[in-house]
Amino acid sequence: MALAQSKTAAAVKESVYAWEGKDKTGKTVRGELRAGGEAVVNVTLRRQGVMVTKVKKKTYRSGKKITDKDISLFTRQLATMMKAGVPLLQSFDIVSKGHANPSMAKLILDLRSDIETGTSLNNAFRKYPLYFDPLFCNLVGAGEQAGILEDLLTRLAIYKEKTLAIKAKIKSALMYPVSILGIAFIVTAVIMIWVVPAFKSVFTSFGANLPTPTVIVMDISDFFVSYWWAIFGGLFAGLYFFFQTWQRSAKMQRFMDLALLKAPIFGSVIRKAAIARWTRTLATMFAAGVPLVEALDSVGGAAGNALYLEATKRIQNEVSTGTSLTAAMQNANVFPPIVTQMVAIGEESGALDSMLGKVAGFFEDEVDEAVATLASLMEPLIMVILGVIIGGLVVAMYLPIFKLGAVV
Repeated sequence: MALAQSKTAAAVKESVYAWEGKDKTGKTVRGELRAGGEAVVNVTLRRQGVMVTKVKKKTYRSGKKITDKDISLFTRQLATMMKAGVPLLQSFDIVSKGHANPSMAKLILDLRSDIETGTSLNNAFRKYPLYFDPLFCNLVGAGEQAGILEDLLTRLAIYKEKTLAIKAKIKSALMYPVSILGIAFIVTAVIMIWVVPAFKSVFTSFGANLPTPTVIVMDISDFFVSYWWAIFGGLFAGLYFFFQTWQRSAKMQRFMDLALLKAPIFGSVIRKAAIARWTRTLATMFAAGVPLVEALDSVGGAAGNALYLEATKRIQNEVSTGTSLTAAMQNANVFPPIVTQMVAIGEESGALDSMLGKVAGFFEDEVDEAVATLASLMEPLIMVILGVIIGGLVVAMYLPIFKLGAVV
């Protein structure tokens, strides 16, 4: 009987209700309450001595997708609230009301509801693995057990912010040339489909042999005009299936991760970013008191590269059998000497978390400098590529006019 009642209670979906009423002194009071219905709100407030005059269920408009940036901001705000001594449930209320993304605000209120019913913060986060990864939950759990939750939330916020900054820099370094080349392709297609045919009708009236570059451009234009639907359709379909395969196939992910690391221009930047994330994650976990072997479970995936994930598994196996972290990292053969030397110093001095943090900071600075250098180098290179493509088309189309002028 008791089990049936608990199942019925769990099946009742709770919502947030905005209420208004008067307290025992006749003063108008307002607030919000999470409950299973208006009747529950009325009963609860009546027990608190409030004469309810208005109750309205709050509705949340559909918001944007919850991003890593939303989670990072939530972590920072929650850490700030708790350091200021604000009670946990009240912190959730304040953060949810101030969030710009309705989807994130709803997630925060759902978390608050779980905590209000007695669930630990760690277990409440584990119910939403799409937004809170094992690293996040493990650190929160360690903070709850050690009684230093606000300190670990601050560490988590710093970790999230630095990881987001690294990802943003890598994306900006990759997206700039890709977007410029994409625009160049669209401009070239427009010239081939609409501009070149107009010139072709003029050149046909000349009744003379056209220069070879002009003939080649006009043949390409005819192909674009006849099969533009196949070109654009094939391009978009190919990109769609490529990215879908990249996301869902482990073999494809491994192949692309290795290819990116070996890329001539961007490979070193991506490698430095992976090392920065790897060391930053391990430093954060180790500083929180998580055992090394257990901490390595979360580190490999946080690096964001299949090569470092495989290397982390090998390191974990060696460390679990008694090998030092330095020796295991050297055997993995994916870390430069500066990393293993700093780790060795950290192990010998008993300050491994501090040394890992310094390594992460060093490589984060390296990524900053490399991205800035890449941006300065890519701009003239892209200008040369665009000049060759667009300039070549223009010259090819004006050659017959120059030839005609020379004849006259």
